[in-house]
Amino acid sequence: MSYFIYNNIKSSDLGVRIISKNIYSAPKYDVSLTSIPGRNGDLINPNGRYANVSLSYTCYVPAKSIDELSEKITAIKNWLYNEPDSYHVLEDSYDTLFQRNAVFNNKLDISDEARKIGTFTVTFSCEPFRYLKSSLVEESHDSTFTLSNPYSFIAKPYLKIYGNGDGRLIISNSKGTTVWNFTSIDSYIECDSELMNFYKGTELKNSSVSGDGFPELIVGDSTISFEGNITRIDIKARWVSL
Repeated sequence: MSYFIYNNIKSSDLGVRIISKNIYSAPKYDVSLTSIPGRNGDLINPNGRYANVSLSYTCYVPAKSIDELSEKITAIKNWLYNEPDSYHVLEDSYDTLFQRNAVFNNKLDISDEARKIGTFTVTFSCEPFRYLKSSLVEESHDSTFTLSNPYSFIAKPYLKIYGNGDGRLIISNSKGTTVWNFTSIDSYIECDSELMNFYKGTELKNSSVSGDGFPELIVGDSTISFEGNITRIDIKARWVSL
């Protein structure tokens, strides 16, 4: 049976059956086109971002009675409208290798057919990139290692850097070498390149790190090494694709 999982709840567990999904939707790259008098064509002014994409499932809910249908519809509404102010993981049986970050922020119109079947469309607003699930599992390394980005988009990893004292993190790839210097590491420091923060638990550690921006993994190979009092790195590569 086809299904989707949103906010840790599986659609089929609520009796929802899927008729179809707009599987191959892709986000639009955000650019502005400027016309110049006397010049053929428009200038492209990239804004450096992809907009959200809508992803829809056409569904129905069978029931043996009007009361059962009403009960199921109430449960569905409580599920989809819960925590509407934040993104949640969305995955489904159509695309088992990837997951998305999504939020349900549309109205839900459920029509009653033959008084025993509720049909409706669930539309999510999704962040543009899908995450390869296998790259969301932490890998642990106690020496230099190389990661290969298989997709056409820069990955923004999560790292947990273990050690005590000062140390250096080095990432080398086809674009060059980038270095981050850490001071006074106390057991570990975390780095989330998506959130653009260095921290330890709830304590910000940006003042303990110097370097150019945050670690990124470009297309192809990136070699990651460390020096000084850093002893180990745990990493989630977070490979992404449209």
